[in-house]
Amino acid sequence: MTPVIFGLAGPELTPDERAFFADAEPAGFILFRRNIVDRRQVRALTDSLRALAGREELAVLVDQEGGPVARLGPPGWPAFPAGPAFDALYRIAPMSAIQAMRANGQALGLMLAQVGITVDCAPLLDVVQPGTTPTIATRAYGAEPMQVAALGRAMLEGLAAGGVVGVVKHMPGHGRAAIDSHHALPRVTAGAAALEVDLEPFRTLRDARMAMTSHVVFEAWDPDRPATLSPLVVEQVIRGAIGFDGLLMTDDIDMKALSGSPADKAAGAIAAGCDLVLDCWGRMDEMRAIADRLGPIAARPRDRLDRAMADRPAPDGDMAELIARRDAFLALA
Repeated sequence: MTPVIFGLAGPELTPDERAFFADAEPAGFILFRRNIVDRRQVRALTDSLRALAGREELAVLVDQEGGPVARLGPPGWPAFPAGPAFDALYRIAPMSAIQAMRANGQALGLMLAQVGITVDCAPLLDVVQPGTTPTIATRAYGAEPMQVAALGRAMLEGLAAGGVVGVVKHMPGHGRAAIDSHHALPRVTAGAAALEVDLEPFRTLRDARMAMTSHVVFEAWDPDRPATLSPLVVEQVIRGAIGFDGLLMTDDIDMKALSGSPADKAAGAIAAGCDLVLDCWGRMDEMRAIADRLGPIAARPRDRLDRAMADRPAPDGDMAELIARRDAFLALA
């Protein structure tokens, strides 16, 4: 097995992809809108990935937060609200917001499990700060760490009840970034004491099964490298100060915050201590270079992957009832 999650070019496996993936044995796959047509097609695609991998507990990921980050959407699937809707409710009725988020996560999990998706890249635990880039602020759960953690936990619990593993992101925090890491490298100048605010939700949910790094430079911890490529941040902050011992994957290494070739970035992330590399775009030449460079997964990351995917509850609940319950709570705000 290669310690990477790969994207696919289209709505079904090509012969080249089938041959390459059978040889490279990636740890998992991630789907985007280019891979999604309708329910029957997505289920057939995820079934083909499981059959090719020979693993029923295969990590098949999607970014399905709700709001602007949704790969499955109308008319085939219902639209889901983004984080700020729950933030607004929490400000006036915290317990109602938590129940709304748990119902929301369970409905999301059921929707994804129906088509064979096993991992959702949510919840987002970045704490909003003055100047937070809109790319994060339009998705986040609020500016108060306890609130963010409470809503994040409710989302994780809901997803699990729906049969899906959640991924907390973006460790150790993206809330202080004033620019979008899809386009440039953010630098955070706040001191270590101030950054405790950013760490708090991740520390509270440190027992999550999976987490994703941020492509952000934190000058207080490592002024030379973004978190994804920094052994200091991964070992001393994520594994140390936060105490996270679950599966740690990178954010998409194609984002412009990182420089260098795809293979160089992938190797740098693994060397820094990340368990898996996320390479989303299904470009065959880049995927071949990454697989050749990385070699087989080490024992400890493989164990973390196996633990993360093991003992998932069977999907449970009625999606329509859960959505109605969520919306009744959200109407209070």
